[in-house]
Amino acid sequence: MLAERDEFNIKTEEMVKAGLHFGRKTSNVHPKMKPFLYGIRNTIYIIDSNKTREKLIQALEFIKKIILEKRVLMVVGTKIQIKGLVESFAKECGLPYVSEKWLGGTFTNFEVMKKRIDYLKDLEKKVKSEEFLKYTKKERSEIEEEIRELELKFGGIKNMEKLPDAVLVLDMDKNALAIKESKMKGIKVIGLANTNIDPTLVDFPIPGNDNAISSVKYILDKIKDVILKARQEAENEKEDDKH
Repeated sequence: MLAERDEFNIKTEEMVKAGLHFGRKTSNVHPKMKPFLYGIRNTIYIIDSNKTREKLIQALEFIKKIILEKRVLMVVGTKIQIKGLVESFAKECGLPYVSEKWLGGTFTNFEVMKKRIDYLKDLEKKVKSEEFLKYTKKERSEIEEEIRELELKFGGIKNMEKLPDAVLVLDMDKNALAIKESKMKGIKVIGLANTNIDPTLVDFPIPGNDNAISSVKYILDKIKDVILKARQEAENEKEDDKH
């Protein structure tokens, strides 16, 4: 069991260096987060790094299983300071993502969302076709502006043909609706839970600082490592089956 738990190379000192242990002010704490707290420093709650490590390992084990089974993980993070991280992480790992505002109905009204995405794809095809040259300069400009607006809304989920099997939410307070819609559709949720959050809202809570870029980057780097290794493992198994 210990060897299995060493698989992801999670070190508490690295988490502390990344600032994962810094919670919110003592005036802003959710009672259900109390089992994950270590103490108080200068009116700030300190999260127990050992508890974070334990929960992070559970989340990584689940993510590895999802990837090995070739199921889909989606990532959501829309806070200004992390949206760039979310987008680059998702693109590197080939995952659907939302880094702008979560649109109500993304999951619960997916068929309607899909029609808007298909419309965006049709516009993109039109721009690349000879037909596009027949439009006036003003019309071409309007079409290109519409594409930019739709890309901002749907770009991260443009290639998502069906609902994902799991969702990683990096700012649970800002994306409560994403969590609610996931639960309504039976989609498992992994969530980075700061001290002001109810960790029981998600299936796999990771107690930690969701405000610092360094903290979120640490989590995403660990997840990326697991995803890439799991895909390589699956690829190796496929090759072995051929021989």
